[in-house]
Amino acid sequence: MPTVTPPRGMRDFLPADKARRERVLRTIRDRYRVHGFDEIETPVMEDYDRLHAGIGGDNEKLAYNVLKRGLDAEAIRAAADDPASLTDLGLRYDLTVPLARFYASHRAELPSVFRAVQIAPVWRAERPQKGRYRQFLQCDIDVIGDATPGAEAELVIATLDTLDALGLEGGEVRINDRRLLDAMLETFGFPVDARAGVLITLDKLDKIGPDGVTAELRERGADEAAVTAVATHLAHLAAAGSAHALTASGIREALPGGMPDDVAADLVGIGEAVAAARGLDAGSGEVPLRFDPFLVRGMGYYTGTIFELAHPAVSYSLGGGGRYDGMIGRFLGQEVPAVGFSLGFERLVDLVPAGDDTAADAVVLVHDRNASVGDLLTLKSALIDRGARVRLEQRTKNLRALLERARADGFTAFATVGAGDRDAGTLEIKPLG
Repeated sequence: MPTVTPPRGMRDFLPADKARRERVLRTIRDRYRVHGFDEIETPVMEDYDRLHAGIGGDNEKLAYNVLKRGLDAEAIRAAADDPASLTDLGLRYDLTVPLARFYASHRAELPSVFRAVQIAPVWRAERPQKGRYRQFLQCDIDVIGDATPGAEAELVIATLDTLDALGLEGGEVRINDRRLLDAMLETFGFPVDARAGVLITLDKLDKIGPDGVTAELRERGADEAAVTAVATHLAHLAAAGSAHALTASGIREALPGGMPDDVAADLVGIGEAVAAARGLDAGSGEVPLRFDPFLVRGMGYYTGTIFELAHPAVSYSLGGGGRYDGMIGRFLGQEVPAVGFSLGFERLVDLVPAGDDTAADAVVLVHDRNASVGDLLTLKSALIDRGARVRLEQRTKNLRALLERARADGFTAFATVGAGDRDAGTLEIKPLG
């Protein structure tokens, strides 16, 4: 018999797994809600031209596109040289592009500063591997309409608070600014038209190390003096230590001279706001923020602050985001400041400590074959009215296996029901050990 599985890179979730995921999602929603963010929902598909407008970076190449309705085989063959002409819609590959379109559609109905939550699946034609799927859940919070560093501070505070509520204390946010990156590349001597490729290489620093970065830059044909400047600065950072506080002195130590003071001041302001909200001294090492001058984040739409969420339990990031002030203007014809932070739910949920994913009372009624359906449903309704979760199961020869499955599904107790039993008060309810 052939194996029947979901499509590659997509998954089924058994009841216990689904209960765990829902528990984590409830916590995330609750924490974002108390921080003043309102949940929205957008369609799973957007117009093809919107998803391929050059603002989604490499994710645009991974988009699933939807064929126009009513096409026949002849039309498909005729468009072999231009397959994009056969599509008019696509599955969303992230939640930021749909949010920008949503805001452009509903701006008149929204407050001047809009704080949004969007939790929903997205699809990318990834190469499936551990921790990387073709369908996965994103949990985004965004602030639209606020150009000040206070918007970033709100996002960071809400994210760290959510991480704590999930039992994952000890997380920290790495922060940089794309404007500082551009200024550094200019100082190092990279021409404007080469900087996009240089950033792609710098984004691999965590994976290939400083030597790998300089080697790849040389392979790209970068100017040797510029490559040497990068190598020298990386060596300086290694000698100074990898963790730089998000303070004026910490940022100054991590950057070459001549960087824009106003951008650095904005980052310092974020650090001070987060420290104040968490009752900490901004200059202490306890503030869970670190300045990372080589943090890149590959999305092409970032225009300013960028950040990633790190946790000591894992070597990879648990989320990230940044400011994308130019995106909404493409849809609206008017510039609107925007910044967002996304949690990597699929990575996050595996780290969350085990909790109680069951109802306070979850009872399996194990009944004889000849028990009356009416009596069984009467008992079930009575227990439900008391606040219990109830499942009916016909007795099997292997009662132990039946009860073990029920326990795995989150049930906490059971009772046996014989023919004629219809009074819930007389049931002997026993715990599932």
